[in-house]
Amino acid sequence: MSTQLSVTSVASRAGTTEPDWVRYILIGAALTFMFLFLVLPLAAVFTEALRKGVDAYWQALQEPDAWSAIRLTFITALVAVPLNLVFGVAAAWAIAKYEFTGKAFLITLVDLPFSVSPVVAGLIYVLMFGAQSWFGPWLQEHDIKIIFAVPGIVLATVFVTFPFIARELIPLMQAQGSDEEQAAIVLGATGWQTFWYVTLPNIKWGLIYGVILCNARAMGEFGAVSVVSGHIRGQTNTMPLHVEILYNEYQSVAAFAVASLLALLALVTLAIKSTVEWRHARELKATADLPPENPHA
Repeated sequence: MSTQLSVTSVASRAGTTEPDWVRYILIGAALTFMFLFLVLPLAAVFTEALRKGVDAYWQALQEPDAWSAIRLTFITALVAVPLNLVFGVAAAWAIAKYEFTGKAFLITLVDLPFSVSPVVAGLIYVLMFGAQSWFGPWLQEHDIKIIFAVPGIVLATVFVTFPFIARELIPLMQAQGSDEEQAAIVLGATGWQTFWYVTLPNIKWGLIYGVILCNARAMGEFGAVSVVSGHIRGQTNTMPLHVEILYNEYQSVAAFAVASLLALLALVTLAIKSTVEWRHARELKATADLPPENPHA
């Protein structure tokens, strides 16, 4: 009886009752898949980028059009991410903390970019702000450029990335409830004090995680930006668009050099994400290990 209980205990700690060979096959299949579809392509990108040496690699990155694409990519992310941060927190707060008419419709709108093709999103902005669009004549009259200019790129990037922060925060804030905020308000805290000292500390890890994902998608977006950019070299090409142009012109080393920079940014993002998850888990463990308060103290 004791032997059976020990076996059951070991299986429960392992999280499965399957034989070891099944576990090894599943782990091996997962590692093989990751090697074939993640590690090997990344290695190929860096190998091709450095095929003609480090000097050719740096020369490709220092080329004026490449530098312009790098700069525009970072500018777009620096504008889109803060806008999505404000929207994500506001939308998550409204959905998680309040009941109102149209709440389900708002949730649907938040999820809309996940179901709409980025190319379609770009075409929407062309139909709205292009030369033959609804606002086109007025924009031309006032010499305002949105399509085939930086504002259009920013708008398209904001559209495809705005669900990321909100979708990270909504389930987290719903699970936490509003008891702590209500208690703070009863004790005399203002709305800003309640958000800064109560809500924000509770959602900080989800917020950081959402910002990381949003930033990664903003820098790597291709479809929507491709439609609204006009592919003007040195002006409206982001890094993904510049890679496509270089590859189509058979400048493979330069294309892979810029692509390797995008891959490096993705790896940095992954490292930051892993660090955030590790610190969050460490904080949760430290909280769980705290001794319970003595009610009679």
